[in-house]
Amino acid sequence: MVRRRLNASRHYRILRFTNRHWRARLVFWGGALTVGLVGIVFARLATMADAFFHRMLIHPWVALIVTPLGFVLSVLMARAVFPGSEGSGIPQAIAARRFRNPETRNKLLSLRLTFGKILLTLFGLACGASIGREGPTVQVGAAIMLSTARAGGMGLEQGLILAGSAAGVAAAFNTPLAGVVFAIEEMSRAFEQRTSGMVLIAVIFAGLASLGVLGNYTYFGTTSATLHTWIGWVSVLVCGVVGGLGGGAFAKIVVWGTDRFRAFIAPAPMKRALIFAGACGLTVAICGVLSGGNTYGTGYDAARHAVEGHYLPWTFAPLKFLATVASTLSGIPGGLFAPSLSVGAGLGSIVGKLLGVPSVGAVVVVGMAGYFAAATQAPITSAVIIGEMTNASEMVIPLMLASFIGYGISQMIQRESLYHALAHGFIQNMVQTHRVD
Repeated sequence: MVRRRLNASRHYRILRFTNRHWRARLVFWGGALTVGLVGIVFARLATMADAFFHRMLIHPWVALIVTPLGFVLSVLMARAVFPGSEGSGIPQAIAARRFRNPETRNKLLSLRLTFGKILLTLFGLACGASIGREGPTVQVGAAIMLSTARAGGMGLEQGLILAGSAAGVAAAFNTPLAGVVFAIEEMSRAFEQRTSGMVLIAVIFAGLASLGVLGNYTYFGTTSATLHTWIGWVSVLVCGVVGGLGGGAFAKIVVWGTDRFRAFIAPAPMKRALIFAGACGLTVAICGVLSGGNTYGTGYDAARHAVEGHYLPWTFAPLKFLATVASTLSGIPGGLFAPSLSVGAGLGSIVGKLLGVPSVGAVVVVGMAGYFAAATQAPITSAVIIGEMTNASEMVIPLMLASFIGYGISQMIQRESLYHALAHGFIQNMVQTHRVD
């Protein structure tokens, strides 16, 4: 009798554990699908916001008023209503993995902040800012996964942030493999065995949501161009060097400028932050006017045009570079993935013109790889994400070569990864403001 009761009690505990285990799994899977669906809606709304801005430009000079005022309002909302939403969103996700206190993490990753991040990124695009929605999707994905899995009692918060970030990249670009590589190379700088399953499952479910709704599309179009001539391979080396110098300079300017910005606004934080945002917005507007409107927004159309075999104007890359620097330093919410890829496409176009490379699309994607790898200091992610986004299956070796050359040169200019350097600022702010460990 006693043995029967013990067996029944043991069976009940096992059954209860199994039910709890499956409930946590279902919540986790639901969270990953939600990340994919939110990423799709975010992408659609971002396209609409960008189109709205261009329809609003009845005259090019309208941007000289609309864009600076939009930057000021965006920074005001980010600081007063949604603190923690400013910038890309990737540094916030990296910083959140450093804290163990749930309340501290919630100040960087929460559903309320998710709403603010999406809203203000769309507002920035509607004002012509040179930003993207991919970095914000990483923060959004991490926040959704953390919140849903917390509701299911899963624990393992660091792994969930990593999984949500990877799912965000996969959903933003429709690039499942790049999502996994991004989690390994950029977010964690390591790959722990206990979180590897989470990352893969989250990416799979987010990717299924994207494929189910949008189909198997390529983000920046498709190129079948390859490098068959010796001058084409020379262009790979040149794109790696030029991209490394440009991307490294971008990272250095942003890190240095962010430190100087904090010192500048310290005497009167809100007032000076708004003045600086207005100046950055005016810079973006001037770049847009000089480029004929090509540098506003993500730069997606220009990059896609180049990938599909058309050269860009000589002035596109430097003006897009300046507009992206101004948008990033301004403090408005918005990412730099798509703008950086656009700058890289512009650099590749310049190199292709100078060297007379017959395969335009091939040298453009190589330019994207060299610059993006240098800006983010994530060469494997760069090669994989560009290969997946453009379906450039025959360009694997050139993409890897340009990425590692760009990365190596960037390391000489800016020793620490851009996102990790910016994450230190959020960590320091949380420690000073909230006195957390």
